[in-house]
Amino acid sequence: MKKMTVRILLVSCLTCCALVANAFSIPPRPVPGKPGKHGAPFDGGVSLLIAAGVAYGVKKAYNKRKAEIN
Repeated sequence: MKKMTVRILLVSCLTCCALVANAFSIPPRPVPGKPGKHGAPFDGGVSLLIAAGVAYGVKKAYNKRKAEIN
């Protein structure tokens, strides 16, 4: 079971990396009427994903430490 979980995680990570690399390789479309500005705001979504990942990691570490104590 553990080998299958590791394989699924590895394939998922590689797929996500490939999709992100493809998304960033395409130049964003410029905003009409505003030269030099692009219409693809990534900051908000990326910040939320990072915050969710940190919160999930903290929760997992807390649960693991709690299980070790009991």
